[in-house]
Amino acid sequence: MKKAKKNVASILTMILSLTLVLSACSSSNNGGNKENSSNAGKETSAASAEPSAAADQKEVVLKGYLLGDAPKGMPEVLTQLNEKLKKDINATIELNYIGWGDVQSKYPLILASGEDVDFVFSADWNYYVQQATKGAFYELKMEDIQKYMPLKTAKLDPAAWDATKINGQMFMIPSSTPDRKVSVAVLRKDIMAEAGLTEVKRFSEIGPYLAAAKKNHPDMIGLNLDSQFDLPTPYQYLLRDKIGYQGAPIDSGNPMAQGVAYDFEDPTGKLYSMVEEPYLSAQKYAAGIMKDWYDKGYINKNPYSNKIRSKDNFVEGKSAVALGNTNDVASVMEAAAAKGIETYVVSALTADGKAPQSTWTNNGISIAANSKNPERVMQAIDLIMEDPSYVYLTYFGVEGTNYAITADDKIGLPEGITSETNTYPPDAAGFWFVNKDLFKPMSNWPQSYIDHQEKVKDYLTDFTYNGFTFNSDKVKTQISNLANASTQYANPIYIGVIKDVDKAFDELAKNLNSAGLDKVKAEVQAQADVYLASKK
Repeated sequence: MKKAKKNVASILTMILSLTLVLSACSSSNNGGNKENSSNAGKETSAASAEPSAAADQKEVVLKGYLLGDAPKGMPEVLTQLNEKLKKDINATIELNYIGWGDVQSKYPLILASGEDVDFVFSADWNYYVQQATKGAFYELKMEDIQKYMPLKTAKLDPAAWDATKINGQMFMIPSSTPDRKVSVAVLRKDIMAEAGLTEVKRFSEIGPYLAAAKKNHPDMIGLNLDSQFDLPTPYQYLLRDKIGYQGAPIDSGNPMAQGVAYDFEDPTGKLYSMVEEPYLSAQKYAAGIMKDWYDKGYINKNPYSNKIRSKDNFVEGKSAVALGNTNDVASVMEAAAAKGIETYVVSALTADGKAPQSTWTNNGISIAANSKNPERVMQAIDLIMEDPSYVYLTYFGVEGTNYAITADDKIGLPEGITSETNTYPPDAAGFWFVNKDLFKPMSNWPQSYIDHQEKVKDYLTDFTYNGFTFNSDKVKTQISNLANASTQYANPIYIGVIKDVDKAFDELAKNLNSAGLDKVKAEVQAQADVYLASKK
């Protein structure tokens, strides 16, 4: 009997000890997320669920690249991000940015140079297919995703993984929430009033607005385009007056290039080269308007040398139009409102008032093929994309410094901080791939932005090739040649720096055909036929 009592006492002692250890571990984990505790919700990361996981792994530094420019508050955010990652998975991130004006040249160079890089932002509009087929990205296996990305595995629709596949292989970790956005142009209501405009339904109607900006604001350029994002954008908006253009050729995903395209409102999915009808007429329509605006001085003379996006010059009074999308113009409109500038949103829609919904591959991360730590990248991105405390930190910044949770449970600004003085505006740091369904409502959106947001869902439409990814292995050389020909002969058309529209397209078509456009179209058609048959 004494022996039995002794055993029971021993067991109780062990249980008590174990309880204290678990309690200590739990307290430690909660303390580690203190800076974003109001946003952490009920979820915990896989790493924080296993307190010893970080200690069991070798410390590594992960080198990554995002697009755009680092906000001023990035050092403080990165410090907190690395503190959290160090604790959870014993890793830190060395973050770099590829400026918008350098994406076309530097993005492929970084991946091809053999540089020590672990991950990069990737998207179907940012050379995903091109770089994946070149072998620039690490192939993702589902068993590794399930092992190292438990949060992503639980959240992501299997269709998203299928959408990333190229020739049956996955090379991207996509966002769990495809953006609900449309392309937009933001105008100033005071300049609209000067132009006698109370409403602008289509981008092609802004001619009088640009004229008023030139006449009344000599230090302002109507369309102050940068060399990368902005350069083809007004042209693409104008194309939608005539045809449902997705924004980049289906063969390359390169928004600066010409190639093979389709009308996203056409349910049959018929493919065209962009220099055959009906695309040719649509392009000539857009080119004629851009030439007229350029000749009248409404566009900066040399966008090729400008690396500052129009939206970043808008509030400073250097551009009369801010080009972007539903998500990335929010902070611009907030900053404008803080300066007393009323804004107006023009959505880039087709004649039927539609825009294509974002694809699963619209925002994501790819692991570099030469990464020495692909498993650790998966762990880090799993947390950044899906853990609420990481999501709020990387997207909104440091709580109390860059954002605050209001009494009515919305996201606002800390006392004394304005949209203009905020050093880490939402959506400005390139973490566009986080799970946006975790966001609370915003408290400081101007009414014009709220009105736009409410309309977006009515604009978006699915399209035939949503989920289709083209394998360019057989036509890599031709696609590269098309990009080169586009740089020389299409880019001047985009900004209106041409003397004669018809002659410019004759020259463009001749060079695209010499570059192998027919062969590319034939290969896209062959793969598209298989894809369409699989959907029946």
